[in-house]
Amino acid sequence: MTTQLPIEAPSRTARVYEAVRADILAGRLAPGSRLGFAGLVETYKCSIGVIREALQRLAEQGLVTSAPKLGFRVVEISEKDLVDLTDARCEIEVLALKYAIAGGDLGWEGRVVAAHHRLERTPQYDPADPARFSDDWVLAHGEYHQALLDGCTNNRILATATMLRDSAELYRRWSAPLHDRDRDIAGEHRAILDAAVGRDSGRACELLCTHIRRTTDALLTPPSS
Repeated sequence: MTTQLPIEAPSRTARVYEAVRADILAGRLAPGSRLGFAGLVETYKCSIGVIREALQRLAEQGLVTSAPKLGFRVVEISEKDLVDLTDARCEIEVLALKYAIAGGDLGWEGRVVAAHHRLERTPQYDPADPARFSDDWVLAHGEYHQALLDGCTNNRILATATMLRDSAELYRRWSAPLHDRDRDIAGEHRAILDAAVGRDSGRACELLCTHIRRTTDALLTPPSS
């Protein structure tokens, strides 16, 4: 009988990284706030080395910034950065999708369909705080969009597209714009899926870019009174 080896638990660094990332996205660590090592060590009950490694990973994702003698801070959010980020995503993330549609196999199609199935059946808003997306929906949403890109056969393009999506996560989590509740986000996701698995690259890329820009437009448009 084969000996069943125990599944290795996530490392302390991974756990701390996930906890800090969740606190940034939830707004418990506000944009622009300083991330002092002493306070973080106390809050997350870990060593300075673990905190440093977690912050370096978050910096690679664009959620944290660092500067000599100034240390780490949660990234600032601004209209200009959002516009720049959106333009970059419409160039690079859309290019990654184009590669995925051209090179993705049936396994990729299946993973995209499965990720969409989960997203479609996950409540979008948090019942305890309807002004925010639910954590489960945010996770399912990220997994769906990542599944679309994961068929990209160019690792450089895929890595850059994934980094940009991570950077955009902060804006998405802070958004949930009440004035855009009439938007059919589920329909947008379904249309992108149908075009992607139907191998209609032009249509899928156009829909994805429109999807990305509509979120940005909603964030930049003041809610009507």
